[in-house]
Amino acid sequence: MASVNDWVSSQVLPSPAVVWNSALDLTSEDLITHILISLRRLVIGLSSGLLAGVALGTLIGLSRRVERLVLPIFSSLAQVPTLAWVPLFMLWFGIDESLKLVVVIKAVIVPITFHTAMGVRDIPFRLQEASSVLRLSPLARTRYLIIPAMAPSVIAGCRTALGTAWSSLIAVELLASSDGLGYLMVWGRQLFMLDVVMVCICIVAVIGIALDRGISWVDQAYIHWPQSSTYELKRRPVKGFQHVEPWVLPALLFLIWFLNVQLGTVNSNILVSPVQVLIKLWHGVIYGDMAHALYESLRFTMIGLLVGGGLGIFTGVGLGLSKTVERACGPVLAVIRHVAIFAWVPLITAWLGLGDEAKVAFIALACFSPLLVATQAGVANLSPQLNEAARVMRLRFWHRMTKLILPGVLSSVFSGLRVSLIYAWLATIGAEYFITTTSGIGSYMIAAQQLFRIDDVMAAMVLIGITGAIIHKLGYQFERLASSWRFK
Repeated sequence: MASVNDWVSSQVLPSPAVVWNSALDLTSEDLITHILISLRRLVIGLSSGLLAGVALGTLIGLSRRVERLVLPIFSSLAQVPTLAWVPLFMLWFGIDESLKLVVVIKAVIVPITFHTAMGVRDIPFRLQEASSVLRLSPLARTRYLIIPAMAPSVIAGCRTALGTAWSSLIAVELLASSDGLGYLMVWGRQLFMLDVVMVCICIVAVIGIALDRGISWVDQAYIHWPQSSTYELKRRPVKGFQHVEPWVLPALLFLIWFLNVQLGTVNSNILVSPVQVLIKLWHGVIYGDMAHALYESLRFTMIGLLVGGGLGIFTGVGLGLSKTVERACGPVLAVIRHVAIFAWVPLITAWLGLGDEAKVAFIALACFSPLLVATQAGVANLSPQLNEAARVMRLRFWHRMTKLILPGVLSSVFSGLRVSLIYAWLATIGAEYFITTTSGIGSYMIAAQQLFRIDDVMAAMVLIGITGAIIHKLGYQFERLASSWRFK
């Protein structure tokens, strides 16, 4: 209707017919090639990350010593989001094919490792005892006990890894690539051919839906035995000398890093001394621009969270209360959720420019889905007895909303808020890579990378990791405070 009635310029909002014709034209040209290039990168990175993550997670789950030695340093590195590694990876690997593969592997290996370790470590004791009584060989124990035990957790990790890998790949192709779907979107945005951008967004959505449906089919078809309902990897209690073991590997890596830099075996343009990184971090936070950049990023994170989270809660309540609204809007929103978040960047910047509005809109879009899903689920799971009591008492809509619905969905909302906080922080870092009109820690990293200031890049990475860990902890504490009965 907007295109037919000329409510919006056709250059800003191409008509569906134009988008469809562009899809046909691109299909006859290089579209299939770009799709296959992106899928090849995804498959290679996913396979490599899956193998490495399963191997590492199995070792952590089977051996208490490996867990104490490896898990602390791995968890610390995992706190740094994949996108925060991109400037450093660009300095190390350039902008060729290896950059895309390393980014995808990094996005995959973290969830796969954690989920595999949980699956292996949580094998029921009675099954472990039975394998000992039967004197199963290591090969038989692996085949009949360990692999079936970790399979549900690995599938759950794959579901998470697919989403993060696909989104990270699109982001790095937008940032530094000469082929692939991300490059095609950047090319369309630079020429202001938004019909090309929309075609790519549709393709990204279709691929995202296919990946999600595919992993769900594997889960339903092959994983039919009971599985853990919680996926949280907590460290086992330690005693005596075991308290020292978690520090052994970090200290060893720190020493190797320091000695290699001091002896000059590593080019200073590739790696700088850890002492220099810590000094740069201290001066950057206390005296320099890094603290101001972090403040700007956190400010936009909170603004985007308020806008996107508020819309998500409002929409989730509407979908949960009205089946008609859910049938009308639910499928469309589900499709939008499957679009890799960075695929929206070219369209948002074309519509809103490169100012603060585009940045807030992108962060809000990232926060919208988690709170929408959590709120809708909370409304759907309200007690039928309380709903019946509200109807018997003939409560008006406002009283029903304030006395029943909002208190009832509070725990679900705060669960979604914890996820949205993380998404908002990640989206802020990503947005600052593409929207650089305002200062922020992401813009700070990109500027340092372009000037080959690797100490600034690494110091900012450490700061982003610490900030992300604090945000995750605060979100968890907010959830506990708001729904404390769930943790009793």
